[in-house]
Amino acid sequence: MKPYIVQNENALYHECAFSCDNALFLRFNENEAYFLTDGRYVTEAKESIKNAEIIDAKRDLIKKARELIKKARLKQIIFDPLEFSVARFHALTKNLNINFTPQKNFSQIKRMIKTPEEIELLEKAALEGQKSFERFEKILKTWGVGKNEQQLHYKAEDCMRDEGKNELSFSPICAVNENAAKPHAMPCETKILQEGDLLLLDAGIKYRRYCSDRTRTIEVCDNAAFDNKNEQKFKDEFRQKIYDTVLKAQEAAINSIKIGVKLSDVDKAARDEIEKAGFGRYFIHSTGHGVGLDIHELPIVSPRSKDIVEEGMVFTVEPGIYLPNSFGVRTEDMIAVVNGKAKVLHADK
Repeated sequence: MKPYIVQNENALYHECAFSCDNALFLRFNENEAYFLTDGRYVTEAKESIKNAEIIDAKRDLIKKARELIKKARLKQIIFDPLEFSVARFHALTKNLNINFTPQKNFSQIKRMIKTPEEIELLEKAALEGQKSFERFEKILKTWGVGKNEQQLHYKAEDCMRDEGKNELSFSPICAVNENAAKPHAMPCETKILQEGDLLLLDAGIKYRRYCSDRTRTIEVCDNAAFDNKNEQKFKDEFRQKIYDTVLKAQEAAINSIKIGVKLSDVDKAARDEIEKAGFGRYFIHSTGHGVGLDIHELPIVSPRSKDIVEEGMVFTVEPGIYLPNSFGVRTEDMIAVVNGKAKVLHADK
């Protein structure tokens, strides 16, 4: 094992089950590791961390890290260049005769294969996220028509939080009609939800720090539901065609997931279905992304992905079709690779 240093909060948590906004974690070998922080966090760190020595660095973490690195007589230490600012990296490395070896996404690469315990946490996050969608659905039917996107967005956040029980994975996307054609639409106060409108909701919560991510697209009416099986009925035939195409693309991608398959081929399975239907140029993002402690992490399911499907991976499958100035459709679920095949992380109704 090569020595390394991390400072990203989720990277810290993965190393020692604790994090804060001012800390460094250094591991020099299997038996020597340090968690550097300041007095505000020392007590909590000592209560949580079992695999490292906790050091109160008196708000000068870099100085203490340099002392430890010098004392250990290291020749090399790995770091993630995406974590450190130029100024902080310069302060850490100045005049140290050590090879600081950059490895982009160092922690995310370590976390790409989830343990069974992590998959269980992610499944619980997905289930709690599903319940949040159901809470929003009930409110939508009695309250939603006549409200603007900003109001809908606020209510979606409220439903996701469930009176403070949940932390959000990210700020929800709640988009009506033509705004749903923007994959990461911002809520608009002038866009009012009406009966029969198309509504896209993309949201998630955290369960014990692990994220969920889910998208549903519905037509607002009495029978509309954020259905777990993704079955939706639209009065408009063209909307139905687009929705069915997206759903078929998702199913094709999920069915292609097997150990050893290229993730670029999983992306291709979804993309081929949309292209066959004549809407290929309107699928404008990758098919999926890893989910874990971060809402977006490795692996990436895209045409450029170099990774292959491995046991323990967790990622989204979320194809979409986005017709500018008209409407957009996306459906998204989290997938875990368990026993060599895809497991959708949600409960069957």
